[in-house]
Amino acid sequence: MSEIFDEVQEEVRREQLRKLWERYGTLIITVAFLIVAGVGGWRGYLYWEGKKAADAGSQFEAAAQLVEQKKGAEAEAAFLKLAAEAPQGYRTLAKLRAAAELGTRDVAGAVKLYDEVAADRNAGQMEQDLAALRAGSLLVDTAPYAEIKQRLEPLTGADRAYRHSARELLAVSAWRNKDMTAARQWVDQITTDAQSPQTLRSRMEALQALLPPVAKG
Repeated sequence: MSEIFDEVQEEVRREQLRKLWERYGTLIITVAFLIVAGVGGWRGYLYWEGKKAADAGSQFEAAAQLVEQKKGAEAEAAFLKLAAEAPQGYRTLAKLRAAAELGTRDVAGAVKLYDEVAADRNAGQMEQDLAALRAGSLLVDTAPYAEIKQRLEPLTGADRAYRHSARELLAVSAWRNKDMTAARQWVDQITTDAQSPQTLRSRMEALQALLPPVAKG
């Protein structure tokens, strides 16, 4: 008797499965296909991204070799091509290198490239700060102190990687523009910061000697 019940139950299960398949079979096949396609697509994407990064690395190295060979214009063009086409990391580095090459003959053009990196939220904070610092260094001899301050003061916080160099450029800019109060402010900030490099302290001591004495009230 139990065998009959087992056969009946088995038949019921088969009938239920048949009805489920008739109702949801197409959906099951579609979902399975999408899963397989998704896994394959993700693997393909990873492979493609890895290949692009490897190609960009080779092109970056080739552009760097052009710099070593003193082929500045060719190196600049190669870096700019990478800056337009490479994955994000290489794009930022390439734009920085292109700006460095351009800066030897076209300060305004180099500053424009540096400003683009400094404003690029996809770039890392250190790369943004480095770009801002380099733009400031190109302008420090010619721009008014107010412009240099606007560019570099945000970099002087205690948590910023290039704060020492930014403070030095601000001190030099203030001194060149005859703003002795601001120059003294930055010199003092450098010399009282225990983390300031000794070489920087020495330069600031030399600059401090050029400042007029503080007027006594």
